[in-house]
Amino acid sequence: MLGFELTEEQIELKALARKFAEQEIIPRARECDEKETFARDVCEKAFAAGLMNFGVPKNLGGPGLGVLDASLITEDLCYGCAGITNSITANDLATLPLLIAGNEEQKRVFLGGLLKKLSFCAFAITEPGAGSDVASMSTTYRREGDEFVLRGTKHFISNGSVSDWIVTFATSDKRLRHKGISCFVFPANLPGITRRRMHGKLGQRAADTGEIVYDDLRVSASAMVGREGEGFKYAMATFDHSRPETAAIGIGIAQRALDECVKYSRQRSAFGQPISNFQALQFMMADMAIEIEAMRLLTYKAAWMVDHKAPPNVNSSYAKAFCADACMKITTDAVQIFGGYGYMDEYPVQKLMRDAKLLQIYEGTSQIQRVVIARNLLRE
Repeated sequence: MLGFELTEEQIELKALARKFAEQEIIPRARECDEKETFARDVCEKAFAAGLMNFGVPKNLGGPGLGVLDASLITEDLCYGCAGITNSITANDLATLPLLIAGNEEQKRVFLGGLLKKLSFCAFAITEPGAGSDVASMSTTYRREGDEFVLRGTKHFISNGSVSDWIVTFATSDKRLRHKGISCFVFPANLPGITRRRMHGKLGQRAADTGEIVYDDLRVSASAMVGREGEGFKYAMATFDHSRPETAAIGIGIAQRALDECVKYSRQRSAFGQPISNFQALQFMMADMAIEIEAMRLLTYKAAWMVDHKAPPNVNSSYAKAFCADACMKITTDAVQIFGGYGYMDEYPVQKLMRDAKLLQIYEGTSQIQRVVIARNLLRE
């Protein structure tokens, strides 16, 4: 049976997220973008409203939401600001490896702890020399008695400098590539960890993006998540789950861009009439609406398939690639519709365009998504 109706609960979740975006995020978005401010106060309000830690299971006291539910919320939060929303939703990425492979004690301590007070966690996999090519990571670990010793640097990590705990990946031997990678979880305040916030980003400037350095960091053997040597598998499974939510970021940004264009085109006049009367601009906005509808359908389907435990989900790559590229086009066209004003920070479309660009880069670039898709096509 094929259906497109949202449940009453999902409609309520979307309404709650949109109301929060309009009342709490949008009023802070410009300031936080300009000053690169980490909006902890907004995160406090999101935590109090139940708009964080979506995937924490019900048996631990969490909401236990599925990927589709989380994507719906993310879409409407990002209508307000993708950077601030990144701070709110980045916990979901870090919790996934524990949901996939963590033991009960790790889930109780780390996932359960997210519900007691506002706290942050980080998914640390990217390195200065290993982004798309995860298997070439240089962060190493070795076993010494009942401890593992980690050494290396992680780069471009969401919530990296503010996190209370970290899920990270390291290799026992670079020559083994993906077969040598294992996953670990540990508190972020251990001796041997140095962190700093990275500044100067083009977009999503309100989000905390950090560098994490492990200098002979010692963690207990119990810090390993799942089985040794299977970290790469856990990372790829994480991305299968997270890419629909990342695609939903693009929907929220694009919908805001379209709404701003419709409003502006009715107010702005040229040649003695509102520019909304010009067919050239009407067609641009019509194309935006078409693409946004396609973005929703691809994303909701991919999220639904993850929730229904479909096999390795190429639809997540369809959604992520299409939404990232469509969002970039839509926001660029929005600046064009605004003309010179679109290039100024007086209006939000220039920020939306800057925020959109990151979608084509993180959680697997648009080119890497096409590699995944092509390999799936040619597998047989």
